[in-house]
Amino acid sequence: MSGKYKPQYPRVAQLKTAEQFGLHLEKEGIQLGFDAELISEENSPFGKAHTLRSGRTIGNAMCILPMEGWDGTEDGRPTDLTKRRWKNFALSGAKLLWGCEAVAVRHEGRANPNQLLLNEDTFSEFVDLFDLVQTTHQEHFGETSDLVVGLQLTHSGRFCKPNDKKHMEPRILYPHPVLNKKFGLSEDYPLMTDEEIDSIIADYIKAAVLAQKAGFHFVDIKHCHGYLGHEFLSAYDREGKYGGSFENRTRFLRDIVSGIRAAAPGLEIGVRLSIFDWVPFQKGPEEKGVPALGSPYRYAFGGSENGIGEDFEESSTFLNVLKELDIELLCTTAGSPYYNPHIQRPALFPPSDGYLPPEDPLHGVARQIAATAQLKKAFPEFYVVGSAYSYLQEWLPNVGQEVLKTGKADSIGFGRMVLSYPDMPADILSGQGLKRGKICRTFSDCTTAPRNGMISGCFPLDPFYKSMPEYDQLKTLKGE
Repeated sequence: MSGKYKPQYPRVAQLKTAEQFGLHLEKEGIQLGFDAELISEENSPFGKAHTLRSGRTIGNAMCILPMEGWDGTEDGRPTDLTKRRWKNFALSGAKLLWGCEAVAVRHEGRANPNQLLLNEDTFSEFVDLFDLVQTTHQEHFGETSDLVVGLQLTHSGRFCKPNDKKHMEPRILYPHPVLNKKFGLSEDYPLMTDEEIDSIIADYIKAAVLAQKAGFHFVDIKHCHGYLGHEFLSAYDREGKYGGSFENRTRFLRDIVSGIRAAAPGLEIGVRLSIFDWVPFQKGPEEKGVPALGSPYRYAFGGSENGIGEDFEESSTFLNVLKELDIELLCTTAGSPYYNPHIQRPALFPPSDGYLPPEDPLHGVARQIAATAQLKKAFPEFYVVGSAYSYLQEWLPNVGQEVLKTGKADSIGFGRMVLSYPDMPADILSGQGLKRGKICRTFSDCTTAPRNGMISGCFPLDPFYKSMPEYDQLKTLKGE
């Protein structure tokens, strides 16, 4: 997207008072609660601890969300860049680290050739990563007994790029009417066999055993953003034991969980779930996003029949499965960064391969908060972490406080904004106020860079990345 792009919606940074923010929400018809005043440190909802059924304590209501890393080695080991990011997560002040980043369970399932990979060969590196997190947190906050650290296990399915940053090697469950065409796949592109899926399940179980041995407190069985776990949920047309019926479409998760329970007893399990999805979007008039397919649309798990709304019937049924599996940790998100990012991670500035937002991004924030609140009310037994808060920028503490105070979620998830402002959670808890110069403005460079073969980081605001040659490459790419 050209650097000359002028946003059609007011920038959040321009809404400098609670009155201005509230008037804008009212004008745009955005149903988003917020507190004009923040509660003092000792009584802040952000500081509320929670004890899980296992007895493990999460020391506050802040969570670092997992992000996809692009800076590991070709054989899946962390580099100094990876370690710097994990160290920042540890000093953030958040007491729940949800997976830290997406870690592939096999080479062919990697989303990029530099994604972390957990197996016997790389195991010792993950021991070191866990120790780095523990040591760093201990140094900054004095204890780790209330720090809960997970590892997100993943297979990228339709979005695999294991060998070349610019060459996809998709592993798909069914032919998709939009995504096959979008990514250059023929209608008869080969599907994963049931036997191949069986072997992937075995890899998840092996990785979970290694994660527990490395010290991690839980693993996340990723079911979001169009990756393999998520695609199973919309595999309505797939034949065989992993498609068609709801029972078959959730067999992947159930078999992984039962295998982990047997092989790694005591290891907590969480699920990050796209609780709703929409039809894929594409550039329309004036480069704004428009639906790529008309109604009816049948492949949006948790979505309405017209493809641009929510229907939580199956999402609720899925949460009942999680209850039956005795899973307590749930992290909500929506959609996919590959085909409808405006509902998944609302932003004013799209990545280079995206489209201009078809709505004020605050609608996307409000939509996820409302959806999470609805499911939290229906399923109070889950410890629920919400997402999509980054676009709120200065107003994240005010909206997050209202969410926690009214029980719409149990924890506020911090995603890409910790790339530019890693200690934002600690600053919120301290009551010292935010450092405006470090707040993520959703320029999407952390996505544009890897989509063009570069490492991911906050190039505009993190001096460490700003000094790299990739920063100049990004500016050239964006026409700046």
